[in-house]
Amino acid sequence: LSGIQPTGRFHWGNYFGAIRQYIALQDNEQAFYFIADLHALTTVRNATTLRDFTRDAALDLLALGLDPAKATLFRQSDIPEVTELMWLLITLTPMSLLEKCHAYKDKLAKGLSADAGLFSYPVLMAADILLYDSNVVPVGVDQVQHIEVTRDLAIKFNLTYQRDVFVLPDARVMAETAKVVGTDGEKMSKSYGNTIELFEDAKKLRKKIMSIKTDSTPVEAPKNPETCPVFTLYKLFATAAQQSDLANRYRAGGMGYGEAKQALFEAADAFIGPARARREKLAANANDVEDVLQTGAKRARVKAQEVLNRAREACGLARRGS
Repeated sequence: LSGIQPTGRFHWGNYFGAIRQYIALQDNEQAFYFIADLHALTTVRNATTLRDFTRDAALDLLALGLDPAKATLFRQSDIPEVTELMWLLITLTPMSLLEKCHAYKDKLAKGLSADAGLFSYPVLMAADILLYDSNVVPVGVDQVQHIEVTRDLAIKFNLTYQRDVFVLPDARVMAETAKVVGTDGEKMSKSYGNTIELFEDAKKLRKKIMSIKTDSTPVEAPKNPETCPVFTLYKLFATAAQQSDLANRYRAGGMGYGEAKQALFEAADAFIGPARARREKLAANANDVEDVLQTGAKRARVKAQEVLNRAREACGLARRGS
């Protein structure tokens, strides 16, 4: 199981840090992936924008290869059980545990206001995970702490009510692509304004790539590919042989960063081209995408109701019907 927030168009960091894992794991017996529109309410406060971002997220995931015949794809807000489970969990959640969470601490450190939604965000995330008996959760490296919080809350709930209500999940992070650099050399993030969107058209894609920050080493001088953000990104798209060839050109000298950026553009554009074409076809059939989300929600609620009823019984609440 994993979820992704619809707070803007997906970028390279989203794909290589998480979405690629969704696709790789969808052949397992059960895979649940959701668009986290409830989580997005902490930052997106315009109804039309949130609906558009949610639709874009569904289109992107399907175009990138998420197969609704293999994996369950749904909107978080279509599963009312998740907010009830959040309440059951939050009644046992220590304030001190949430005060340690990095999303909350980072915002306070930057002098920004943090509302109760951001503060309790890890509990809603825990409900998302525990509601489907999830044992493997593909996440970016920055979300590993939230999986640890989920495990802590599940253990506390099970011990408090002396029942094995929840399965303990494990995070799955691909270390080699856990951090994707942005155009400024820092971690790629919408909040930093340094992203390259997955479905940029070719002209905008090339412009973004050409803007990647590099050092002032002269064209004729040898360069170290391993410290260059352009080469770091190139490795995401290129074969081992292509990487070796470009690395040799770096070390030999006589190649400017503009040539490396062009190589990155060509590799990235070729990689995303087929998915871009699929997305265009999907966008022309909006009702089909909505049907996928509704079908996914019905399938997810079967499992959600089963787990929620276990938790309600443990607490002394009556079972709920379908």
